[in-house]
Amino acid sequence: MANPLFPPYQPLPDEEISKVLIVTAHPDDLDFGCSGSIALWVRKGIEVSYVICTNGDQGGEDPSVPREEMPKIRQKEQRDAGFVVGVSQITFLGYRDGWLEPTIQLRKEIVRQIRIHKPDRLVIQSPERNWDRLFSSHPDHMAAGEAAIQAVYPDARNAFAFEDLLKEEGLEPHRVKEVWVMSAKDPNHFVDITETIDLKIKALHAHVSQTAHNPKMEEMIRSWGERSAEIMGLGAGKYAEIFRVINTD
Repeated sequence: MANPLFPPYQPLPDEEISKVLIVTAHPDDLDFGCSGSIALWVRKGIEVSYVICTNGDQGGEDPSVPREEMPKIRQKEQRDAGFVVGVSQITFLGYRDGWLEPTIQLRKEIVRQIRIHKPDRLVIQSPERNWDRLFSSHPDHMAAGEAAIQAVYPDARNAFAFEDLLKEEGLEPHRVKEVWVMSAKDPNHFVDITETIDLKIKALHAHVSQTAHNPKMEEMIRSWGERSAEIMGLGAGKYAEIFRVINTD
């Protein structure tokens, strides 16, 4: 039974989706937020690509690791995590971790990636602060989410926005059909990830610098998945990832 506080929304069926692009601030954000769903989409033959905005150099728990080494470490970890769920197309924009802002330049770079990959579905982080889940409201997360939704509308579809992308790079305008927002305050859709929760956990273990210090990481992820399933009325013994889905076509 669905939770009346979060009325269900029916996004486009996966059968009508050929490409998904996921835009996040840091390496590991998308694995925490939606790697269970990603694994399901890849199994269905959907092409999934990632865009990571920052270099992740503020991450990690080991003070002996030089900060200048952290971007290389985190890129490798993200590629290893992508391999777990079947994703190899990963673009790193290289912005400074902790300093991300929804600038025109960031917006343009996301528009470029949308026009390159031509996704039907874009998955982003929430540009709104969620007081119930403050950890999800890192300033970089909100900046990445804001820049990404601005890129979807109006820029990616508008031939007169960032005209050099068309004139100099040959990147035609593209209309994203729907946006899925992770960690939204008012989710309206869930994905049952019960059959892929183990892959999600394995992908997160690949982010060694971020998760190895937490012996209760698996317990935490399962608890979050169970809570999300409960919120959406999925029932006991299930795991879910939840989203706010918006039609943008």
